[in-house]
Amino acid sequence: MLAITSFAQNAPNPYPRTITVNGSAEMEIIPDEIYVQVYLKEYDKKGGGKVSIDKIRQDFLTAVRSLGLPDTSISVSGYDANNYNPWWRKKNKKEDLHASITYQVKLRNTAQVDQLDKLDDNATQNFYNSRTTHSRIEEFRKNLKIQAVRAAKEKAQYLSDAVNEKVGVAVTINEPGEYYQPYYGDVASNRMVKAEAMNQSAPDQPQADFKKMKMRYDVNVVFELK
Repeated sequence: MLAITSFAQNAPNPYPRTITVNGSAEMEIIPDEIYVQVYLKEYDKKGGGKVSIDKIRQDFLTAVRSLGLPDTSISVSGYDANNYNPWWRKKNKKEDLHASITYQVKLRNTAQVDQLDKLDDNATQNFYNSRTTHSRIEEFRKNLKIQAVRAAKEKAQYLSDAVNEKVGVAVTINEPGEYYQPYYGDVASNRMVKAEAMNQSAPDQPQADFKKMKMRYDVNVVFELK
C-alpha cells in the first residue's frame, strides 16, 4: 500500500496546464401548478343552527370538482375535530365546539383561482396560495444544467484563444449549483389573495399571471490546455 501511494504521488500530472471557468444559465417560468390552502370551519347559521363540517366538505368538493379538476388535485392538509373530544369540551366548558379542515388544491392558473368563488364565505376562514411550481420543472433543471456546462466551455475557448492556447478535455465538472426562486404567497384572510394574485384594478382588465419563478445554475469546470 505504501509503495502504491508513493508511486501515485510521484506520477506525472496528466494535466499540468488547465483553465478553470464558471458557466451559468437561467430562465424565468410562469408556473402552471398553483397550490392553494383553504381553511374551512363549522359555523352557526343565523336562524338555522350549526352548519356541519360534513356539509361544508361536501359543498367544497363539489365547487372544486366543478372546475374540472381531478380528485388527485385535492388533498387534506389538516383536520381538527376537537368538538368530538369529551375532555376538550369539559376543559373549555363548551358542549359544542367547531370542527375545521384544511384542504390543499392544485390549480393550473389564476383563472381557476378566481373561479373558486363558489366557496361558502362563512365557512372559509383562510384562503391563500402556499407555493407555485411547474409541471416540467425537472426537464427545465436538466436543460439548464447542460446549458451552464456549455457556457463554461464557450468561455474557456475564447479565454484560451486570447493567449493562443487551445482547450482540451474537461478535467472536472462540478454539479451545477441551483438558484431557485419559487413564489410563496403570504397568508391572506378569506379570499383576498385572489384579488392580489389577479392584480386587477378594474373588473374588465385582463387577468395577470402569477409572479414568474426564476431558475439559475452556476457550474465550475476545469479544462485541459493543450
